[in-house]
Amino acid sequence: MDYIDCHECKVVDIPVGTLGIIGMRGCEEITDRVDNYLTQWRLERHNIQNPDIEVPGYLLDSFKIGTVCPRFGTGEAKGLIKQSIRGHDLYIIADVFNYGVEYTMYGRNVPMSPDDHFQDLKRIIAAAGGKARRITVIMPMLYEGRQHRRTSRESLDCALMLQELTSMGVDNIITFDAHDARVHNAIPLHGFDNIHPTYQFLKAMVNHVDDIAFDKDKLMIISPDEGGMGRCIYYSSILGVDLGMFYKRRDYATIVQGRNPIVAHEFLGSNVEGKDLIIIDDMISSGDSVLDIAAKLKEKKAKRIFICVSFGLFCEGLANFDKAYADGIIDKVFTTNLVYRPEELRQRPWYQEVDMAKYMALIIDKLNYDQSISELLNPAQRIAALMNRVNEKNNKK
Repeated sequence: MDYIDCHECKVVDIPVGTLGIIGMRGCEEITDRVDNYLTQWRLERHNIQNPDIEVPGYLLDSFKIGTVCPRFGTGEAKGLIKQSIRGHDLYIIADVFNYGVEYTMYGRNVPMSPDDHFQDLKRIIAAAGGKARRITVIMPMLYEGRQHRRTSRESLDCALMLQELTSMGVDNIITFDAHDARVHNAIPLHGFDNIHPTYQFLKAMVNHVDDIAFDKDKLMIISPDEGGMGRCIYYSSILGVDLGMFYKRRDYATIVQGRNPIVAHEFLGSNVEGKDLIIIDDMISSGDSVLDIAAKLKEKKAKRIFICVSFGLFCEGLANFDKAYADGIIDKVFTTNLVYRPEELRQRPWYQEVDMAKYMALIIDKLNYDQSISELLNPAQRIAALMNRVNEKNNKK
């Protein structure tokens, strides 16, 4: 849809609706950064391209919409939106794994669980009351994303979550590095975008590892299990380096916490001696598996080991990673800022944060105009340009 000024013969795109960004509790930091990018870009674009044309809601000091979920003493809550959102194109950012926020229940401070965060998300959607023109939920790590398929008589929580959100009026769901993107089959008539931060990880490595070389004789990609082969094949193919894989040998006669325990990690791949290795995965939960893999690779005389995961949960603390770093097993752990990272993690010498705020802002900016994000989803050209810069830098040494 276009707005035409007949006198000036200027044409400017019209957004789907006035842009509104809601950051759920615990997402304030990344929401502020996304908002700053969007306000800056739109002011610059307006001044350069169409300084005389005014599109209502295009230029605002902030696109953030104020919300709150106050709680009663029993822990019950309600959702409240503090301003009108009629006709808005709403983007709700929700980190359901942020355990760093608390609420009071019966006089006790209780950390918010994924269930609590998801309920608050639904409360805000319900508070909108159907008045928004369109609602997009940006949930970087899917709620119940690991419970995506049925292997026995058990619940399908992730599929139910997606169906519940769409039944409440959510039009699109955006997530990053889904554990299994096929869960989209639960809502085939609604928008679902699974975005991989491949370029952002490689750019962070280039910026923080001075002598990294994208050379098949010096670098190798490692998949920690069979389920992660898809993302690792992409890295291997686009960088032109070899790929290795571990498979998990499990004890299928035993069940511990609902899962068959891992007996051993077995490696399949070429010689890793003297090479830098990048272990790619979607998340770190306890970290035991990835550290076991790193130790086995060090035994095979790998040079340096870098771990790149989208979501660093560190459910059992940081002590095991501290020890692995001190023992020279790992060199660096890269995770995105899409989920909560406690300050103690950010201060670790082995940790490096990968900023996703600008990428998220670009996606929101495109979608607000109903423009294609295919170019953003496929970073092949940007990765190729990055590799060329690195190779030129290495050749000059």
